[in-house]
Amino acid sequence: MARIIEGERRIIKMSVDDIISIVREYQNLCKKTCCYEHTREILSKANIYIPEDI
Repeated sequence: MARIIEGERRIIKMSVDDIISIVREYQNLCKKTCCYEHTREILSKANIYIPEDI
């Protein structure tokens, strides 16, 4: 679970599972992209969420 650390800047501490989940989501979204610009377009429209540890 992700944990937000408050301070001068907000920091999100993520677990290994969070990182792997984000990478899998990225791979699923971008597996049929043809170029850098297309990848950026797809990612800009996507909503990727990670659960927060409360």
